[in-house]
Amino acid sequence: MPWKVARSFSCSSQFQAAAQPKTKKTLGKTGVKNVVVVEGVRIPFLQSGTSYADLMPHDLARAALQGLLTRTNVPRDVVDYIVYGTVIQEVKTSNVAREAALGAGFSDKTPAHTVTMACISSNQAMTTGVGLIAAGQCDVVVAGGVELMSDVPIRHSRKMRKTMLTLNRAKSLGQKLSLISKIRPDYFTPELPAVAEFSTSETMGHSADRLAAAFGVSRLEQDEYALRSHTLAKKAQDEGLLQDVVPFKVPGKDTVTKDNGIRPSSIEQMGKLKPAFVKPYGTVTAANSSFLTDGASAMLIMSEEKALAMGYKPKAYLRDFVYVSQDPKDQLLLGPTYATPKVLEKAGLSLSDIDVFEFHEAFAGQILANLKAMDSDWFAQNYMGRKSKVGAPPLDKFNNWGGSLSLGHPFGATGCRLVITAAHRLKKEGGQYGLVAACAAGGQSEDDVPVDVLEPVGAEEMECEDKAAGTEQHMQE
Repeated sequence: MPWKVARSFSCSSQFQAAAQPKTKKTLGKTGVKNVVVVEGVRIPFLQSGTSYADLMPHDLARAALQGLLTRTNVPRDVVDYIVYGTVIQEVKTSNVAREAALGAGFSDKTPAHTVTMACISSNQAMTTGVGLIAAGQCDVVVAGGVELMSDVPIRHSRKMRKTMLTLNRAKSLGQKLSLISKIRPDYFTPELPAVAEFSTSETMGHSADRLAAAFGVSRLEQDEYALRSHTLAKKAQDEGLLQDVVPFKVPGKDTVTKDNGIRPSSIEQMGKLKPAFVKPYGTVTAANSSFLTDGASAMLIMSEEKALAMGYKPKAYLRDFVYVSQDPKDQLLLGPTYATPKVLEKAGLSLSDIDVFEFHEAFAGQILANLKAMDSDWFAQNYMGRKSKVGAPPLDKFNNWGGSLSLGHPFGATGCRLVITAAHRLKKEGGQYGLVAACAAGGQSEDDVPVDVLEPVGAEEMECEDKAAGTEQHMQE
């Protein structure tokens, strides 16, 4: 799903001195409410099996919600709706949005629901919120996502489940003993979860390896890109640019303040790793893949009018988005290639208009294959039915603060990270438009694969500040 993000609202002299935004057309639509990002936060993304290992998903989501409340001071009772995304559901808290909201102190009168759309689940949560606001149903929505890979459901085999359910209905001791006598050793074999396509039975890593081979992406290219991601993430972390991270006091443990998966290495060390999926000649390894991650995110979305009335300076407009789907076997991870030209056309922009690109990095090979596909007239004509390519994003504008390979990828939470990072980069770099894209299981993208276009609040920001000032003066009167 690609998102168009509009330029940041901030008009501070410090920001203007740092970087003067380019003057470009704004993308507001007549008769449609402007929807803005007020703030977005996430608890630190951690490798699974570390500090969050003893918690439940709603604990992480609650922490993200509390971090958002602390950061924004937004009164809980003004939030009209809460939407959360997740992929692997904890059966005890299937509507994790509701449980997290109640745990964070929101009113039991505030509706909350959970969505799932693989790696773009929080993208779906955000666009659901955008739709609610644009339709006039809500003014204030909290959207987010959560994933806890440290404790995933492991089921009994189907034979054992059927036996146990039947045993529960047995009335006599004889019936129970008869059922128990039919249990065989293979009944005890558990069903382990797998990151695999149900329709093809292929793991995503295996698909990424085939995709890299199809586009001629070498092992060295993948390792170099992964090293770039970790190096940029480490630099951003050290320079305090990852402003979306909020500390989380883990019950019974220390306070976690930063992501723990950032690990700049060397090409030599990375080259020693064996293929993880296609053995022995594959090119996808643990070093050039995203790792299993625990984490949660939360974003405060409002109508522009409501945000200004409450005295907020939003970080970005959420302008346009599209979802696409394609063949889950051979094009599983190519969603951004298909979604990007669609969202640009919808917004009336070209690739050269985009100042900031934030793409989800499932695998280095997936990113590089998409860049090659986007830059191929042949692919556009033969697979997409388009006359020409959209073009590849320039790397100097691409994931400049690291990405999922280095920061981590809690499946249900990454979308919000992408959007708020794009907004922060737009402000820092003085850009006008940002594009967010992510691939997902099932061959989908928002550029679900998802593509988001964001417009920082900029071209309209002076007008916005005038409105805000007028509102404040009116309230004082």
